Amino acid sequence: MAYSARELLARIIKCEAGGEGERGMKAVATTVMNRVHVPYGEYQRVGQGDLRKIIFQEGQFDCATSILGGRTNPQTIWASPPEGIHYEIADWALAGNKLYTLDETLWYFNPFIPTCQTYFPSEVGVIQNRIREHCFYDPTSYYAET
Repeated sequence: MAYSARELLARIIKCEAGGEGERGMKAVATTVMNRVHVPYGEYQRVGQGDLRKIIFQEGQFDCATSILGGRTNPQTIWASPPEGIHYEIADWALAGNKLYTLDETLWYFNPFIPTCQTYFPSEVGVIQNRIREHCFYDPTSYYAET
């Protein structure tokens, strides 16, 4: 099924951060849209400003793959339709809004421990902020070389 950009973003927000509260969901939406609009590096080269290409880039979002670690992934963007709040946040992000503390953030992940590592996924990202269970990372100068 070919979802609209709004539907696709609402689904990734729900799947990736549905339990993180409004600020956590806005943080994920900000990060996804930052990848769409970054003017250099891997996400610009691969995504070319296309939300669909960013979300379905291999290895980026667990929620956008039906097989994870060789097993069926029960938590996907196809498994659970978004609700009103997810569409509201998608509309907010698609209108160009972002959390000011994450205006350059390109990565996030849940470390399942109370602290965030300094760099992620390597030295291309440096810790910017933690919002609830997720750590958010800004690009370093190394990202431009990806």
